[in-house]
Amino acid sequence: MRKPLNRTLRTLIVGVFAASLAVSAYAAEFINILTGGTSGVYYPLGVALSQIYGKAIPGSKTAVQATKASAENLNLLQAGRGEVAISLGDSLSDAWKGKEEAGFKSPLNKLRTIAALYPNYIHFVAVADSGIKSLADIKGKRISVGAPKSGTELNVREILKAAGISYKDFAKVEYLSYAESVELMKNKQLDVTLLSSGLGVAALRDLAVSQPVVFLTIPPEIVAKINDPAFQVGVIPAKTYEGQNADVTTISVQNYLVTHEKVSPETVYLMTKSMFENLDQMIAAHAAAKAINKDNAARTPPAPLHPGAEKYYREIGLIK
Repeated sequence: MRKPLNRTLRTLIVGVFAASLAVSAYAAEFINILTGGTSGVYYPLGVALSQIYGKAIPGSKTAVQATKASAENLNLLQAGRGEVAISLGDSLSDAWKGKEEAGFKSPLNKLRTIAALYPNYIHFVAVADSGIKSLADIKGKRISVGAPKSGTELNVREILKAAGISYKDFAKVEYLSYAESVELMKNKQLDVTLLSSGLGVAALRDLAVSQPVVFLTIPPEIVAKINDPAFQVGVIPAKTYEGQNADVTTISVQNYLVTHEKVSPETVYLMTKSMFENLDQMIAAHAAAKAINKDNAARTPPAPLHPGAEKYYREIGLIK
């Protein structure tokens, strides 16, 4: 007959079991961070998040995945093939509603918002020797509109529609990443492209240094015609890029950090808290993160807040 365990040993076993339960929410956590192309802003910010999460979430393993950005990220989250992603606000709104023409065949009802991040700015840029000086001049030219049904390409559709321009009006339409678009422009194979990105995006810095370019104004009346609250009038400040000597009026679209309902509240709480407590690391990864503002983080999310994020905002008094 087995002797009963002595009290000390029983206490030790109970303590170990309790400790294992305390970390169980995190121990098996694999956090795949969905970003965008490596030449954009999403990717370096995703790398910064992976480093922050790796230290803040006990037992977690993080990975950063380059993608075609917003639409692909949201579909991957819905399918459980990522735990957190960055997305444009209009894409997130379309995904939540199930807007088929935007690439969402049905509502992506598992999506949950973590935080508003920074605004993207629409960069409409042409090579200087193309003769393009305004939106009216782009007809008949060769354009790249971003990867098919990416956040950028969806932005292009809305802007061109409001300007009374269709893809049929161009000599050639390419569906390329930022880096690929810039390479074609350098090689005189492309006249104009549109990038939806944070200020100072690397691909455009590279292009502007290599040759003279023109940043096209998108007038406020175009924003009004789009009639979507996700689109606001924005300004690319002078000197953001080489040779850009004046402010450029354009469109801004808010970016969001997004997750899905199956990620535990404990994990999302730590994701939210650790990001805001380490914004210096985000800014070091890309200057666009300077615009991340805790006070705006929980306002009017396109998809419902995740309970873990809501817990953090209540804790710091942003939600009563």
